[in-house]
Amino acid sequence: MDDRSLSFNFMSFKINSAQLKCLAVFSVFAIIGFGPISPGCLIGMYIVLRRPDWFLALVTQLYENTPVILALKPSSAIRLKSFLSLLTLFIIDIAPVPVTPVIAFAIIFIRPQWFYNTVIGVYESN
Repeated sequence: MDDRSLSFNFMSFKINSAQLKCLAVFSVFAIIGFGPISPGCLIGMYIVLRRPDWFLALVTQLYENTPVILALKPSSAIRLKSFLSLLTLFIIDIAPVPVTPVIAFAIIFIRPQWFYNTVIGVYESN
């Protein structure tokens, strides 16, 4: 059986294996993120700068069976705004309450259209 085809029902949410993996990782990040360093933001900034293939594949698996409409045109402004947003979250996460994992949990469960469009915009921009 293919790992990507696994799905579970949790509180009326249908959760695929990519969501489970992301939830597990961000649960760990929530625990270790109480220090001054936010690993989620650091990895996010790395992704915006380097655009590794594994992240695009993960987002594609995360949004599997979710209808999406591409609404953004790729541009370098998307990358800059994404990086600055993550930098702002990194600074906010210095406070004793980790914000990034909470936002990540919402994105993982809800799978909003804007996140998918932003990722595609980041990967297709110059």
